[in-house]
Amino acid sequence: MVATVGSHLPRNNNVNYKLHFRMINEQQVEDICLDFFYKPHTITLLIATVLSLMYFMFTRDDVNSDNNLHVGLLVVISFFLVISVLAFPNGPFTRPHPALWRMVFGLSVLYFLFLVFLIFLNWDQVKTVMFWLDPDLRYAKQESDVMEYAVNCTVITWDRILSHFDIFAFGHFGGWAMKALLIRSYGLCWTISITWELTELFFIHLLPSFAECWWDQVILDILLCNGGGIWLGMTVCRFLEMRTYRWARIKEIHSTTGKIKRAVLQFTPASWTYVRWFDPKSSFQRVAGIYLFMILWQLTELNTFFLHIFIFQASHPLSWCRILLVGIITAPTVRQYYAYLTDARCKRVGTQCWVFGAIAFLEAFTCVKFGLDLFSKTQTRFILLWLLCLALITLLCLYGMVWFEQHKIKSTTLQRDDHDATDSSALVPAQTDSLGSLQPTKWRKVPSKSRFVIKHGEKRQ
Repeated sequence: MVATVGSHLPRNNNVNYKLHFRMINEQQVEDICLDFFYKPHTITLLIATVLSLMYFMFTRDDVNSDNNLHVGLLVVISFFLVISVLAFPNGPFTRPHPALWRMVFGLSVLYFLFLVFLIFLNWDQVKTVMFWLDPDLRYAKQESDVMEYAVNCTVITWDRILSHFDIFAFGHFGGWAMKALLIRSYGLCWTISITWELTELFFIHLLPSFAECWWDQVILDILLCNGGGIWLGMTVCRFLEMRTYRWARIKEIHSTTGKIKRAVLQFTPASWTYVRWFDPKSSFQRVAGIYLFMILWQLTELNTFFLHIFIFQASHPLSWCRILLVGIITAPTVRQYYAYLTDARCKRVGTQCWVFGAIAFLEAFTCVKFGLDLFSKTQTRFILLWLLCLALITLLCLYGMVWFEQHKIKSTTLQRDDHDATDSSALVPAQTDSLGSLQPTKWRKVPSKSRFVIKHGEKRQ
């Protein structure tokens, strides 16, 4: 190909930047175990798509209009996921298969587009959509209208404490274990845990469900559910960090048990990255980035509760599906944001991280638009105090992380110096005693810079 006038080759740093961004936005599979599952089958997929559409088009009964809309919506989502597998990036993960993470990204895009569509409706239209999705929502009531919170906090009995260990408590515990697996930092996890409890206190005037007894908030939430989940998640992280990742092809394994074990291990990470959010040489940009990360995390958690203005309760399938979707897309989001924050070669955030941020803000905008009656009760001083507390606690957390890193570096340096001094020591014979009697030769270690003892009464440099 003949080069045109003025054309030029890309610079090396630009090429390296594109390759590095591809590592976090479209990770490639390094060791392919079964070639069949990683080869493109686009023609086969196209034929299957056309045949399935023809089958449903000519065989199903289209008399029921509501059923037509439900089936049409499901088919649209299904084929959008097919296009996601063909066109969207893998993201930073490749296990168990890149196609899974492409579909996750596709679902996040669909949810983002649904929120964009939702903010252009009025309240009556939103209720029509909700009642069409679930007709039982016509008779649903707000949880705050049928439940009481923080009642008789002075009455503490074992039966009352055990009654709080329901499915939500186990979900709380499992959620924090998953958060610890994603964040991989005791400091940040505990900071988010404590700041979330403060967030509940500052937003009680808007969400009565945030009202809790002190023993429920401190002992059950912070210490048991949050603390236990963080400990479990970090323990798993330490185990995965110490593993040796050597993957063999299934074809190279001859035993049936070995093949089954290798197939199960396909659902585990291909490798594990040691995470270091902060170090003593970090810039102000990283400090601001971590603060933004915590704000966005708290905003996502708040959206979970503010979305209940759409009547459905916490146990409703729509609520669980939303929590599950946000939890899944958080995994590649945190990985991409961490790379952007800590790696100087990464100049922009990944696509999944961008979509996640857009979803968080769109959810907040949706809550504000359709909850004006609720947000009209907002007390500005509480919001400002909340932001100030988040900033102060974040700075304290980062200061503690810096102190810990400095202490660890200092300890490592001292151990290395002691080891080097021991290795560089020399063996010298000990001198005779003061009586002049001949003793068996004894050897002792002295530093290499010390004087060597030649014989009694004589020294040489």
